[in-house]
Amino acid sequence: MPASKTRRRGEHLERAILDATWAELSETGYSGLTIEAVAARAATSKTVIYRRWPSRAALVLAAWNHQAPVSVDEPDTGSLRTDLLTLFVTIARRVDTMMSEMIAGVMGEAFRHPEVAELLRDRLRAAPLHDRVQQIVDRAARRGELPPVRVPARALRIPLDLIRTEAMTCGAPLTDATITELVDDVYLPMLHGLASHPDR
Repeated sequence: MPASKTRRRGEHLERAILDATWAELSETGYSGLTIEAVAARAATSKTVIYRRWPSRAALVLAAWNHQAPVSVDEPDTGSLRTDLLTLFVTIARRVDTMMSEMIAGVMGEAFRHPEVAELLRDRLRAAPLHDRVQQIVDRAARRGELPPVRVPARALRIPLDLIRTEAMTCGAPLTDATITELVDDVYLPMLHGLASHPDR
């Protein structure tokens, strides 16, 4: 119905395209996803899609973000450890929704195409995860669990890196035991190490 295509604009059209992308991902996986199939499902054209997203990876990242938006605020559970466990569980659930094959596909395109790698870096830099981790650390400092510490940017990314790597190598969904080990054996000791050497 060509007339309906021309009337849909702005957020309504964008939402239809992102929903169609997610549906295609769920059915065919990243390797089987085509812009043609997304356009057909969304009742639009490839040209319209490419006007907004320059590559398949960019479209998939936008669809994932649309499907699972992130809140900057993290609930205060009363302790550093349980705050971190809550954060790690939230990240793990988001990684589950991405599907391991989709992560691998986007990362593969990032290795082959510098523009996709730059897009991925931009999205990671803009992610609210950094603020959430620092918020948790600042609360712990106010409780007296840690000395005040400014967490370096690479250390702020580590929760996502740990969970993404674990999901890709061992399979998702991650168990509660695995998430607890990541917090207790890796991230908490790292934060205490940073806090004991603030000059670094």
